[in-house]
Amino acid sequence: MTNAPVGPRGLGGSGHQGRPPSTATSTATSTATSTATDLTGPGGIDLDAVTVASLLQAMAAGAVSSAELTACYLDRIQRLNPVLRAVIAVHPDAMAAAEASDTARGRGRPPRPLEGIPVLVKDNIAVAGLPTTAGSLALAGSAPPDAFCVAKVREAGAVIIGKANLSEWANFRSQLSTSGWSSVGGQVRNPHVLDRNPSGSSSGSAAAVAAHLAPLALGTETDGSVVCPASACGIVGVKPTVGLVSRSGIVPISHVQDTAGPMTATVADAALLLAVLAGADPADPATNAAAPHAAALHAAAPHAASPDVSALDAGALRGSRLGVWRDGSNGAGPATEAVLDEAVAVLRAGGARLVDSVDLPASGEIADPEFTALCHELKHDLNAYLATAGGASPRTLAEVIEFNVRNAPQVLACFGQDVLELAEATSGDLADEAYHAARSSAADLARRALDTPLAAHGLDAIVALTANPAWPIDPVLGDRDVFHTSPPAAVAGYPAVTVPAGMVRGLPVGLTFMGTAWSEARLLALAYAFEHAIGARRAPGYRATVDCP
Repeated sequence: MTNAPVGPRGLGGSGHQGRPPSTATSTATSTATSTATDLTGPGGIDLDAVTVASLLQAMAAGAVSSAELTACYLDRIQRLNPVLRAVIAVHPDAMAAAEASDTARGRGRPPRPLEGIPVLVKDNIAVAGLPTTAGSLALAGSAPPDAFCVAKVREAGAVIIGKANLSEWANFRSQLSTSGWSSVGGQVRNPHVLDRNPSGSSSGSAAAVAAHLAPLALGTETDGSVVCPASACGIVGVKPTVGLVSRSGIVPISHVQDTAGPMTATVADAALLLAVLAGADPADPATNAAAPHAAALHAAAPHAASPDVSALDAGALRGSRLGVWRDGSNGAGPATEAVLDEAVAVLRAGGARLVDSVDLPASGEIADPEFTALCHELKHDLNAYLATAGGASPRTLAEVIEFNVRNAPQVLACFGQDVLELAEATSGDLADEAYHAARSSAADLARRALDTPLAAHGLDAIVALTANPAWPIDPVLGDRDVFHTSPPAAVAGYPAVTVPAGMVRGLPVGLTFMGTAWSEARLLALAYAFEHAIGARRAPGYRATVDCP
């Protein structure tokens, strides 16, 4: 298995053996469109309607095998990926893993929580048998063993079918970046409208789940990188409490804010995947307190023995107390504001008691100290990661920067690396007083922003629109971010769950549920009830652009 970089837009070659299909062409676009709209899977299953529980039932009944299911998703990747660029590489052992799952099932082994279910993994999370690049050609030769969270997914019976594309270096390379672009994988496209950005940095994971290239995907978030692409692509994303899921084997930005999280079509699937991911890892001290919370998620998550997802209550909104953070989406525009108004109406109709609206004090002051702290943490944490990366990869952030300069036509063609340079200019010393002041300020501001209204109003959660609808892909001017509401939860280390809430001219917009640390089970219950009440998720249309009458 090889990965051969060819040009600034990704990898050459085609087929399933460790490489994405070839560069998009007009023929590929036509083929992808016809494939995308045919959502009939093996055994006649509807790929747009399946859940993990329904797939486990179908496999248990013999209606479909893991091998058939895996082959179906690999075929969709082969056909759609030349246009979407959501997948960097497929795993050469995917079919063998699926066949082994079928053999074990045939011999009577009790099914595990994800038995035979195909999963994509963001390419800053290590998967044995494939490079872990963080989208950077500098890491194209790396070959680390499974990350701790990937090992847990495999132990749960999942079939790792490949690596998802992402914003290079998890969108912490330039302040003028184009989200969803990496020098390894090219530009991810939003499957709802192809000239629109999927948001970042878990761009490929979000686009892949939306386009039915896999039923489940792993993403990562430092600030917004799970919830924002999930919102833009119309799926569910969970940013867990920092410390619930191990970060071992993940290319880091910040040991304070980084976390992996589920990206799925439904809240029930997100709950199940989160229950699998959660737990203590001796190599990640942040997870020392995770065990009891992981046990609670295991008890609450749907599974093969509970396919009716009775553990998630469609009536959970009744009697809940929710605060609506309207100021978080200032500048949204009337059409997007209408999505929030409709969501609020649905929450109220479901029996929630609303405080409309609440203030998150000083939330607008979080960004500056957060950025300062993240730059210090990137230098410290990435240098530590690279020192043990193996292969011919750079050993320091400085060497990454030098690599990018040497390979500028491929790596720096669309935008620069000013953030990497700012990070390198810091001491990278976690004992630095300036760093401590910035991190302490950011954390205090974020926690006060959420804790104040949660306590003052006795709230179960705060809800807000997740982010603006997807903007046009623009490699000249970069991203066009009007608003996003991720910073308070991301910087505080608190959980957030985004759920599709509506559409604006064919582009999805999500609603985020935010709560205090370790409140995932409650947030998932509320999100599940909202999801079933509003029914806002839509299959992508793969339109070329947004029509203007």
